[in-house]
Amino acid sequence: MSPKKLVASPPPLRVAIIGCGGMARHHAAAMLRHQDIVQIPAVCEPSSSTYERFAVLFRDVGVTPPPNYPDLAGLLEKAAGSLDAAFIITPHALHHDQAKACMEAGLDVLLEKPMVMNAAEARSLIATRDRTGRRLVVAFNGSLSPQIRTAVSLLRSGELGEILNIHGVVWQGWNSHTQNTWRQVPEIAGGGFLFDTGAHLLNTVSDLAGEPVVEVAAWLDNRGRPVDILGAVMARLASGVLITLSGCGDTIESCASDVRVFCTQGILRTGVWGERLEVQRAGEVDLAPVDVPVSHGAWEQFLRVCRGEIDNPSPPEVGLRMAILWDMIRTSAQRGGIPVTQREAEAFMAAEASLAA
Repeated sequence: MSPKKLVASPPPLRVAIIGCGGMARHHAAAMLRHQDIVQIPAVCEPSSSTYERFAVLFRDVGVTPPPNYPDLAGLLEKAAGSLDAAFIITPHALHHDQAKACMEAGLDVLLEKPMVMNAAEARSLIATRDRTGRRLVVAFNGSLSPQIRTAVSLLRSGELGEILNIHGVVWQGWNSHTQNTWRQVPEIAGGGFLFDTGAHLLNTVSDLAGEPVVEVAAWLDNRGRPVDILGAVMARLASGVLITLSGCGDTIESCASDVRVFCTQGILRTGVWGERLEVQRAGEVDLAPVDVPVSHGAWEQFLRVCRGEIDNPSPPEVGLRMAILWDMIRTSAQRGGIPVTQREAEAFMAAEASLAA
């Protein structure tokens, strides 16, 4: 009887963290619990005080903090050879140029949402992905979750019948938490609540729908702030499916969501981050949970994509889809809620960019 061959475990994925703020600390804390499969050899953070807060996470678990390169060009020049990937967690306006530079330096990229500021930047990153052959995964919790992937499979299988309506809502005490931060600076953030936390709503509903939005009517309310705080959207898909979306960023201390898909043979309920999955089929009296695989979050799914274990569930085409929808929302809101098509939104955005130049 021949002895069993030992299969060596793949080496840990070496990931540079670009941007070390609060969300980066959240992700890094989880990654430090799995150092056998992912490591952080370097970071890029221009603020020394922000880096020090980030470094505490490593010291608390007895790990030497990674060296900090205050600018991305320096990190890519000096450390790219010892890295496999970059996780970009920076203000929205920086995403395009940073992701492009990392892919051109030979790194795979996990890019925080929203992927870019507009559809033109999204198309640019798709072109860079194709030219460099690198992987680009957008860190949409919903698209990367087993809940949304299972929900999409259920809807596409026809088991729940024809989709009729989709309704989604997300809410958070966002306004009070983001005042006097970059998230309320339009040139850096690209939008307010509906483009920040609400990006998960726009993306997850689009993922569930699985087809283009052809017409959008939208209203945004800034409530005296520089960016949108409240938003309401009505949309129509190419097939005629009707969508309603609502975002409230100025409510009590909370952060939650609810998404319902109404079909001819059932109702599906989930959340914008994939925080649940429930189904009620014809003849059943209530929603019931659907079993799905366990997931440790966006970075773990990114690791599986890099290892070739799964196809990319959240490629830059996902970022383009959301960018097109956001451009349509902005255009309609600027016109007082008049319905607009994608072509009309593209013309509006082009004229706006020309005026800005």
